[in-house]
Amino acid sequence: MRTTRARSVAIIGTRGYPSHYGGFETAVRHVAPRLADDGWHVTVYGRGGLPREGVEADPRIERIDTPGIERRSISTLTFGLTAALHAAIRRPDVALVMNVANGFWLPLLAARGVPTVVNVDGIEWERAKWGRLARTVFRLGAWFTAKFGTALVVDARALGDFWRDRFGRSSTFIPYGGEPSISDSATNPFRPGEYVLFVARFVPENSVEEFFAAALELAADHDVVLVGSSGYGGALDDAAASLSREHERIHWLGHVRDDALLHRLWREAGAYFHGHSVGGTNPALVQAMTSGAATVARDTVFNREVLQDNGLFVPPQPGVIASEIRRVLDDRALRERLVRGARERAGAVYTWQRVSAGYSDLLEKVRRKSRS
Repeated sequence: MRTTRARSVAIIGTRGYPSHYGGFETAVRHVAPRLADDGWHVTVYGRGGLPREGVEADPRIERIDTPGIERRSISTLTFGLTAALHAAIRRPDVALVMNVANGFWLPLLAARGVPTVVNVDGIEWERAKWGRLARTVFRLGAWFTAKFGTALVVDARALGDFWRDRFGRSSTFIPYGGEPSISDSATNPFRPGEYVLFVARFVPENSVEEFFAAALELAADHDVVLVGSSGYGGALDDAAASLSREHERIHWLGHVRDDALLHRLWREAGAYFHGHSVGGTNPALVQAMTSGAATVARDTVFNREVLQDNGLFVPPQPGVIASEIRRVLDDRALRERLVRGARERAGAVYTWQRVSAGYSDLLEKVRRKSRS
């Protein structure tokens, strides 16, 4: 859909633009400039005091930092509140809100006549990293989202089924995209096709402990590369550091901000393990597919939806994980089939061009309906 009238959208609920921190931030980094291409005036709210990766910033994107409390348990709520208040005063044509935790603030925007498109993310209250209070907050946020969100976005069709069954709300399917690597400028210190790669935020539901146990077995004859961290330190970061220090063939790189290096690590890995168990379409999995990684994934409805038959699926058991990874490493024909199929599926469904067009069309639909 297109219109000649200047349109404004406020994006609320991420750490800001541009950022490589997580899935929402990556989506905004790709979608915001394409919305600007499509005639939108885009404002992205972020968190003050955080370092800016301004080298990739599109000058057309307005960036506004609002205050909040930078603690894991309340950061989303506090920064979301101040961003929603600022946007409510400004009254953009529509707000794109990320994360159901910000559902509490949707009535503020609704009271000012600002319609909302809400990306509900995954089922946050099932994530093991959250305590009882946080899970209750996410459940309540989901209720507010279902009641006050003008339109909902799910990144997996299975999530759409969940929201229909649980909350009686329809949704629009818009997944994440992958970005083909266009540079080999980064140096990969590991031998192509011979190492195992793990990329994830270090939280329990990403099968981190299970993979660490599998890594001990795999490291007998293969390099194992760990990419990620918790972002806040803790036991899993300590465990990764210990593995890397005590085992010559286990390498912990921490959080990798260099996209060229990360894409090359995926492309040249002998096998990639994707352990995410909660949520919909995972950005790391899509990028792995786009980059050409042969993937062994934890067996979930979401991972099967994304990969279809272009991956191997395993329970969260270290021995099985190690066995199936070895199967990929030892079978070149299998590895090539997985890589080829994953790339074809990513190119057909999971591209940022398709994702951005989906957001632009839905935002315009909601804006027009609100005005009428």
